[in-house]
Amino acid sequence: MESERNKRLLQDVLARPGNDVCADCGNAEPDWASVTLGVFVCQGCSLLHRGIPHISRVKSVQQEIWDTSEVELMAAMGNEPAKAKYEQKVPAFYYRPKHTDCKLLREQWIRARYERNEFEFIEKQEPYSAGYREGFLWKRGRDNGQFLSRKFILSEREGALKYFNKQDFVYLPQARDPKAVMKIETLNATFQPAKIGNPYGLQITYLRDNSTRNIFVYHSDSKEMVDWFNAIRAARFHYLQVAFPGASDEELVPKLTRSFMKEGFMEKTGPKHTEGFKKRWFTMDDRRLMYFKDPLDAYARGEVFIGSKENSYTVLPGLPPSTQGYHWNHGITIVTPDRKFLFACETEAEQRDWIAAFQRVINRPMRPQEYAVEAHFKHKP
Repeated sequence: MESERNKRLLQDVLARPGNDVCADCGNAEPDWASVTLGVFVCQGCSLLHRGIPHISRVKSVQQEIWDTSEVELMAAMGNEPAKAKYEQKVPAFYYRPKHTDCKLLREQWIRARYERNEFEFIEKQEPYSAGYREGFLWKRGRDNGQFLSRKFILSEREGALKYFNKQDFVYLPQARDPKAVMKIETLNATFQPAKIGNPYGLQITYLRDNSTRNIFVYHSDSKEMVDWFNAIRAARFHYLQVAFPGASDEELVPKLTRSFMKEGFMEKTGPKHTEGFKKRWFTMDDRRLMYFKDPLDAYARGEVFIGSKENSYTVLPGLPPSTQGYHWNHGITIVTPDRKFLFACETEAEQRDWIAAFQRVINRPMRPQEYAVEAHFKHKP
């Protein structure tokens, strides 16, 4: 019977190298396929393919009947040949999303490959590869929490991302002092749709006086927002190429932008351990543990440096027996060379996740430049 024969042939094609993971996000065991593009994809990416019906038509590998012509197309293409075709010229800095990344990144990666053919024609990469970018983004106000339109300029030549009040920039061009100058050297960007409350929400962080500053932005156009993200990555890539001339692309790419290791609410007490515990939002950014009164605060209330076990940093479950004033019962003690930091989590699962995050950092030897950061924390007023 033809349908049974096609089913067997399709399984043979699926067993080829590269077809065992999603062509778009790398998720294991893809059970959908684009019968027009000839790629196997996971269910999540198949939903995004439905958004470009003029390019891609998807079918279930297991649950639908396949025509001979459709199976032949899958056999003629497949994930590896498709990658060779659609990813000919992906810049090293361009972010390739994983299945755990937000919908925005995955959707724009799919559209960039199959709909806009950005990686077949280098001129289509101009919006994020030119070394200069300007435009208006909605930025959350530091004090009132309102999102207002602000002019942003990213310049590799100046080594900075700047933003201006819209009114100042438009009506007083001669007096357009930036509201902030963010050096590319310390810039980071990570998509935070849930935290910001917008599907295209981006959190940008940078160091000012060696303290972390957050700004929260979005744009109504999804491509525009991802282009800004990759433009920041491009600027960081070219900065690091100059700073580390002997480093390979593989060594530099992980340093371009980073997601936070963990975020969430915990309770904390002060240095004397006699103050009552207060609920705070914590962000673990590499070796910096920052705490905020609100997840969208511009500045951290405080930062803790987490060093390595070789330098006498340890993390312990629970709190010292004499501790009082906490409401949540699942304690964590971080021991540093100078003092102990006490935290409490609401659930045992949160406690376990935080301890695992701290342990990953503590188990990693410190890099030479991190000793300077540690020294700054020790001498902070």
